[in-house]
Order: sequence, then C-alpha cells, then structure tokens
Amino acid sequence: MLAPRGRIDRAASRCPPPHFVPSTSLDLPFADASGHAPLAERLRPKSLDEVIGQQHLLGPGKPLRVAFESGRLHSMILWGPPGTGKTTLARLMADAFDAQFIAMSAVLGGVKDIREAVERALAAQAQGRRTVIFVDEVHRFNKSQQDAFLPHVESGLLTFIGATTENPSFEVNSALLSRATVHVLKSLDDADLAILLARARALLQAPPMTDAAATRLVAYADGDARRLLNVYENLVVTARDVSEIDERLLEQALGEQLRRYDKGGEQFYDTISALHKAVRGSDPDASLYWFVRMIDGGVDPRYAARRLVRMASEDIGLADPRALRLALDAAETYERLGSPEGELALAQAVVYLAMAPKSNAVYAAWNAARAFVKADHTRPVPLRLRNAPTALMKGLDYGKGYRYAHDEAGGFAAGERYWPDDLQPPRFYEPVDRGLEIRIGERLAELRALNEAAAKPE
Repeated sequence: MLAPRGRIDRAASRCPPPHFVPSTSLDLPFADASGHAPLAERLRPKSLDEVIGQQHLLGPGKPLRVAFESGRLHSMILWGPPGTGKTTLARLMADAFDAQFIAMSAVLGGVKDIREAVERALAAQAQGRRTVIFVDEVHRFNKSQQDAFLPHVESGLLTFIGATTENPSFEVNSALLSRATVHVLKSLDDADLAILLARARALLQAPPMTDAAATRLVAYADGDARRLLNVYENLVVTARDVSEIDERLLEQALGEQLRRYDKGGEQFYDTISALHKAVRGSDPDASLYWFVRMIDGGVDPRYAARRLVRMASEDIGLADPRALRLALDAAETYERLGSPEGELALAQAVVYLAMAPKSNAVYAAWNAARAFVKADHTRPVPLRLRNAPTALMKGLDYGKGYRYAHDEAGGFAAGERYWPDDLQPPRFYEPVDRGLEIRIGERLAELRALNEAAAKPE
C-alpha cells in the first residue's frame, strides 16, 4: 500500500526498531484508525510482519528480511506494479533504523527539493541520525536529477530508496543503479487481497460481503492493494444501511468500472484468445470488437498493449518489421496519455496488426533452434571463430583463418562456415512469401547459392 504522493514528507520517522514477532490475528495495531485518513493509510503496516505479500523478499532468510534483521541499511530500487507496498517498505526501513524519512515524488519534485533534502540530511547527521530518502516514480527524474543523488549516496549521507513501475534497467541511470540493489515486488495474489479485505472490514466494522461479491472485488483490484481499499472504502459508505454487501450493490458502487470481466477466469482468457485470433486472421473489425470488449470489461490497457507487442513478434515478424515498432509506440503513447485518450493509440495498433502481412517464420525458427540446442550436446567453437584479444590466444590459433566479410566481394564471404565443425548445419529460418519476407527470401536464396557454388571443387 502506498501513501498519497507529495513533494516532501516533512514528518521525520522516530519510531523505535520493530520487533519481529509473527502476527496471526487480523486485529492488529494498525495506523491511525480515527477515520480521518484514507483507509489505505489507516491500514498501512507498522511492522514488517504486518506486510501482506512479497514473501520472496520478506520471508525468513529472504533479502529484505535479512537486511532488516541484520541492521544493514542499504540503498535500493523497489520495482513493481502499483499498490504492492513500495512506500510501506521504505517507511518501515527508515523506522527500523530510526532514520529520518524524507519522501519525494519525482513527478512534482526537482533539484531544489533534492538540495533541501540534503540540507535536512546534514542536520540529522550532525545529531548522529541517518536519513532515508524515498523517491516515488524515480524513473520520472531526468539524468541530471538522478545524478544529483550520487555523491550523497556514495558518502553515506543518504540511503536512497527509489520506487518505480518501469524497468530500472532502462529508466534509471547506470551510475545510480550500480549503487542500489534492485528488489522486484510482485502484484498481490487473490489470497493476499482477501486477507487485506478482511482487515479492512474489521477496521471499518462493515457488513459482511457475499463470496461472489468479494471474489469480483478482488478480481477488480488486479493485485493492487490501494485500488482494493479505495473501492472498498467507498463501497462501505454506500452500504451503510444494509446487512450484507452483494454483487448488485458492488455493481451500483462501481458503475462503469465493473463489467462482466472475470480476471483470471475463462471469459478473460477466451476474449484475449479471440482478439489474438482475429488479428492473426487479418480481420480489423473483429479485432477492434474484441479489443473494445476487453477494455469495456475492465482489463488493464497495459496488459492489452503487451499482448499486441507479442502478436507483432509472433504472427507478423519480418513480414512487416514496422508492426513491432508501432505496437511499442502505442504502448508508450498509452503510458503518456493514460485512459481514455491513450486507448486510441492501442486501437490504431490493433487495426495495423490485423492488416499487416503475416509471418510466423521467425517464431517457428526460434522454437526450432531452442529445441535443437536443448537436445544437442555442447560443441566447441571453431578456432577461426574465437576471439583473440591476447598474444597467448593468437599463439593458440584463436581467430586464425577467419575471413572478414567486409573485405570480400559484395561484403559476403561465400563458403565460410559459422557452425561447429562437426555439425551438419540445420535450417531453422524459412521466410514466407508475404510482405518484406519475399525480399528476405530472395536474398537468402542468393546467399545460399553462393555458398553452394563456393563449396564445389574447381
């Protein structure tokens, strides 16, 4: 569960280190239950054992549990979907080490806020106290802003904790990334969300929910704890005078947000399958229909975007290489615009993919190559193909006899072999006669003919 975003959280954490006593009851000493703060904030865990999910990081002997219990505070990047506990873990880390906690949003913050955080950290250091700076959506900071943290992280003045929903390999500077451990958080599963729902009901003293309503609400949350709690809090207000919360009341409270979708159920996967088959079958109208059904049913458009990227690789491939780039551009456009504006870019990609020439030649070749390598034994790399960066390697004939293709006629070393010497070369890739692969096939046939001619004795 994540806290509301802002520029700087002025409240410094002065809580003593938490005790690691397993909690088994749902009646836990959670945060302020006065009713003034949002439900997600009131249910924010106050100790490590109250955290729901992320057992691959918090279970006995797991990385973050060890860090808490060993007293080793380290800089880190918390990478995971929304509502998985990134802010909570950062706050607990600061509490565990009695460190000053400064929260900053990369969406609203800037270099001025970084300077102010450094000043506060220096003041805390003068009092013998460490500082944890938490940057939400760290991928939104540009290179210079990210670099501003480096000297202070290296000196130990700041322990940096960044949170991101994007792959840090692409979105976080390598210099900062090398100084932080990346911990991957996972979406909460249905069992985790059910526990959280029970805690929320106990805190609010809300009416019980039917199993069907609870299942639909958990599915709607889609692994996001904050989303679950925000919806449930509004739902309880609506259900103040009822003895039980059922599906009808849930539909009334959510309105257009809740459709006929059953995340993880048969209808969910059937609709995705229908979209994929309509695109593969080059029917743009049917493809649009199933895409709209998915969006209307409440599926995360980001999930639909990932499926479109998969289709561009699997079913179109090199018959139209532009399809993959267009699918990626549509996904990026959605990230920038969000709903509903960004959905138009996804729809554009759906139509383009449906109308593009189709080829699964690379997909089939990839699977064939994987199967071949898995079944085959490890064969040595021929000496002529080996790298020879040292005199010793050159003396052992590494790279000897290799023909540099750029020095050959047409930039092609006809007759050269790039396979292990004891292997009869198999053929994995066979272009189809559609789209760009027509030209690729012609070129491949030409090169194979040159190889065959070069192999014949004169």
